[in-house]
Amino acid sequence: MNKLEEILANITSTHVYIQTHNFPDPDAIASAYGLQRLLEVKGIQSTICYNGRIDRVSTIRMIEELKINLYNVHELSHMTKEDEIILVDSQKGNINVGDMNGQIIICIDHHPSNHVNNYKFTDIRKEIGACASIVGEYFVENEIEMDTLTATALIYGLKIDTANLSRGVSKTDLDMFYYLYPKCDMDIVQKLEHSVLQIEDLHAYANAINSIEIKDGISFANTGVDCPEALIANISDFMMSIANVYLSVVYARKAEGFKLSVRSKYSTCDAGELCKIALEHYGNGGGHAHMAGGFIPFNGNKLEEEQLIQKIQERFLFYAEKMSS
Repeated sequence: MNKLEEILANITSTHVYIQTHNFPDPDAIASAYGLQRLLEVKGIQSTICYNGRIDRVSTIRMIEELKINLYNVHELSHMTKEDEIILVDSQKGNINVGDMNGQIIICIDHHPSNHVNNYKFTDIRKEIGACASIVGEYFVENEIEMDTLTATALIYGLKIDTANLSRGVSKTDLDMFYYLYPKCDMDIVQKLEHSVLQIEDLHAYANAINSIEIKDGISFANTGVDCPEALIANISDFMMSIANVYLSVVYARKAEGFKLSVRSKYSTCDAGELCKIALEHYGNGGGHAHMAGGFIPFNGNKLEEEQLIQKIQERFLFYAEKMSS
């Protein structure tokens, strides 16, 4: 059986839930939407859901333009423990995946495995740049015709997660891009790409620029309090355009602690592994070789905050040098 056939073989009901991570981005939403359309062709209905919030206008615009229906867990009071859930662009046990009432049976993801393997079926391929490419491949392998909206969602998710095919791109991503391009509505894609900033986002960029410190080719920047998850990542990407910076660490203070986004230009300094070891005993982190994230629980005062940030910077500098040597 191919992968879609295995997915279908492990679904026992005529309706499933497709869950993204807590702060669904274009790749997660595109992957969920593409999978929804595939299941529909096979006679299975589905509901796309998440357990967090969508805090980017550009992501909301994507949902509206492509007419995608997805629901917060608080809108799913009818979900039962017997309901089956498919995770996309995320994995059980990660800090960015909230529990829902149903049972997770399948995982489709492109992040490194966290070795939680009590699913009925997994398709986890860390070498792939975007989860949308994995879902798109199911259409190709099974010779299922793809409509324009689905192709548009998948190519937009692919472009966003690979920074326009400039980061972590595999042959599968390239093949999928060329497959999707003639099928999608590029006018919609361009409209979405040109609607990425809100006026308040500029304050976060200003905070990051004013606070930036560059040490041994590593930039550290603070976006301020309560910066949206996706914006932290965007600013981390932006910092990588600075000359002589090969690693970017951007962080924001949240009510429950610090959220970090890490980017690396070189595979010799694996961002995911670096984030994991630098945050050990303080919080947790991980991700791909070129892009990663982390979280540090914290509820201390301003002095303790400054001391913690200083220590974390020292750990990133130390382990980055160790990995590169």
